[in-house]
Formats: sequence, structure tokens, C-alpha cells
Amino acid sequence: MKITDIRSSIQNLHLKRPYTIATKTVTDMQSVYVEIELENGIIGKGAANPSASVVGENANETLRNLQSEAINQLLGRDIRHFQKLIDEVAAAFPGKPGTLAAIDIALHDAFGRLLGIPIVAFYGQYHTEMPTSITIGIKNVAGTLEEAEEYKAAGFRVLKVKTGLDVEEDIERILKLRERHGDYFTIRVDANQGYDLAAIRLFLDRTRQARVELTEQPVPVGAEHILLELPWEERRLFAADESLKNARSALQWATQPLHFGIYNIKLMKCGGIRGALEIANIARQADIDLFWGCNDESIISITAALHAAFACPHTRYIDLDGSLDLATDFTTAGFVLKDGIMSLTNAPGLGV
Repeated sequence: MKITDIRSSIQNLHLKRPYTIATKTVTDMQSVYVEIELENGIIGKGAANPSASVVGENANETLRNLQSEAINQLLGRDIRHFQKLIDEVAAAFPGKPGTLAAIDIALHDAFGRLLGIPIVAFYGQYHTEMPTSITIGIKNVAGTLEEAEEYKAAGFRVLKVKTGLDVEEDIERILKLRERHGDYFTIRVDANQGYDLAAIRLFLDRTRQARVELTEQPVPVGAEHILLELPWEERRLFAADESLKNARSALQWATQPLHFGIYNIKLMKCGGIRGALEIANIARQADIDLFWGCNDESIISITAALHAAFACPHTRYIDLDGSLDLATDFTTAGFVLKDGIMSLTNAPGLGV
């Protein structure tokens, strides 16, 4: 079954509310949308929102790449060879994971629709549902507690709290959350590279009673070596994020002694579903748990990440709330969300 058309566009998607992390404040985002049409009329959908500060590619560059002659070379090709087509796009656009992710996701969707099965079934499904965390950006204690109440009312049981600007205020926010809500919430923390060794030690010591489940990317890229100053009992609850971009970096952090006990996989860092599964396979051999994350993204790419996550036996955590922040989106459906629990439909492809 041949590919007959490839269409791409870009759209500015507003967030329901701005949020702040250790490196920036976000109010909206640009997302790139791509459709791959087959000769029988099947359309596979892909989307990308790469973070330029993490991977060096922005949405405008992604769109230019998707409208280039290199992508047009996929016209007339057989969708059944989609793995080879992904290789060709990766070779044409090295170091451009947003471009690769958009094409990878659309090819997977078209192939799954052609077979009439969900992508998770193609790779083998290990999980059927899992609670996602919902993210609270950096804000004062009162704002943190107010937003937590909103998520509690919506049925969520897992919070991911952004930290990294002021460790003393970070500590107070976590302690007040636990004081207010007891054991109702599981609490995760994402420092977004905001701590040095002294701040990490202070945060861990002062929040121990709050039972933080994990800490995502506590130190800047390039400073990972300082984590070895901490015992493995603490490092095993650190999740590599900005330090983990692709399978090569997954290999780097899989060597002993381990700096991280968890890998945060984002399709926008590693170039889509296939790149994500390459990281997952490396992590499995090193006994590293998987934590699936996202940027602010369309339902399309969030759903793709969920298919990949549910195809991996060592997926332990998901943080796939990126589309929930959007005031508008390209599409609907894809996944089911009820009381903070995510599951997939049985629709073919990605089901979007």
C-alpha cells in the first residue's frame, strides 16, 4: 500500500493557563501537524512540539523539514516498509528529533490503520491502564495548594510539582501539600536542572517525611557526576530527563555506577515511537525503570507515547498530561482519561 500524499502545517496552541519551570514561563506553544495519506484513503496522523532548549530544534524548523524534498521522497513508497522509511528520515535529518517524531508517529498510525490493529497490539501490550501525574508549575505555597485542590476535585491522585528556583520554598510547598492532603496524593518532583549538590541534599533531607516518589532531572546537563556523591538508595529515585535524549545517551547512563534509576522517555527528545522503544530496551537490560513524559503536546503525540509506554513491561510511571494544558488541539479521542487513570481504545493505529 503506497503513500500518495504528505501534508504538514503549524499551529499556535494556547495553554489554559501559564506555568513556570526552573528555566522559563510558558503561555502557549507551536505544534506541527502532519498527515500521511495512503492510496486507499487511509490517513495517518503525526504531531511534534520539540523543545529547542533541550534538543536544538524548534517547531518552525520542523515544519520546513517536513515540507522539504527529503520528505517528498517518501511518496510512492510502501507503508509496510515504515521502519525503513523512519531510518531514511533519521539519516536525512540527524539531530532533528521533532522532525523524526512527527513522521514516525504518522507512519505508525497509517500502518496500524492498514492492519486494523492498535499500535500497542503490534508491539505487544503489557499494561492496560495507569495513573498519570498532573503537573503544578512553580508558584507560591498558596497557589500550589489551590491548584492541588482543583486536581483532587477532578479525580487525580498523582501530582508532579515543578521546583528548582528556590529550594527553601520548594521544601515548604511539598511539606504543605503533604500536611494538607495526607496520603491522598502521590507526589513527584521535577527540578528541571535547578539544583546543585547542596540543594539536592537539603531538599531530600527536609522532605523525607513527605515521601516524594521520585525526583526528575535534579542537576544540570553536564553536572550529572555530582549525583555519585549520593547513595544509590537516593539515586535510584532520580529520573534522567534532559540528560537522556536518545539511545546513545541511554547507553551512557546505563553503565555502572548508575547515576539514575529511572529514565524519563519523551518522544520529542528521541524522535518518536521507535526511538523511544530503543531507549526502553536498553533500560530493561540495566534494570532501569521507565517514566514516560511529554512537553505540552497534541493528543496525537501524547497517545503515541501511551502506546509505547503500555508496550514496555518495565514502565512504572507516566506523566502524559501535556494535552490537558491546551485550550485547543488538532484532534480528539486517542486515549481515555477517567479519575486520572489513562487507558487506550481498541481503535486501529493510534485511535485519534
